[in-house]
Amino acid sequence: MATLNISLPDSLKTFAQDQTKTADYSNPSDYVRSLIREDKEKKETQQRVESLLLEGLESGKPIPVTPEYWKEKKARLQKELQKNNS
Repeated sequence: MATLNISLPDSLKTFAQDQTKTADYSNPSDYVRSLIREDKEKKETQQRVESLLLEGLESGKPIPVTPEYWKEKKARLQKELQKNNS
């Protein structure tokens, strides 16, 4: 594993140490790694969504966006969220 040294103001250092005590992290490095992983996942998800949106726009296949469409979309997303949180 590689090492990366970072400088933090005292207030952020204290916050990271407090997170270690109150959350499920064994040390501040675990906390920072977790934050970086979360950010990386968000970026990858954002890139995937943008790619899919562009793909949809370039397909030339319009779909009717009706109240029923949004209702079904919301139901599918809620189901996916429940699956991912299980």
